[in-house]
Amino acid sequence: MISTVTTSTVSILTTAALAGSLALIGILLLISLLIQKELATASADSRLHRLSQALNIGIAPLLIAFALIVVFKVAEVLK
Repeated sequence: MISTVTTSTVSILTTAALAGSLALIGILLLISLLIQKELATASADSRLHRLSQALNIGIAPLLIAFALIVVFKVAEVLK
């Protein structure tokens, strides 16, 4: 019984740590894409303007994920 509880505890802690690190990676990726988009938008080059539009493909789902992360963290604090 003790080994089952220990195994379950380790599994839960590993999953929580993995979720936290994935959230951090997603947020850092979102920040880097937003910086690239801002730099590409500021340029007068037409290729960079197209790149700016193409970056929206990656930014949109990451913004949704960021919003969900914020909602879950706020809900966790209010619990």
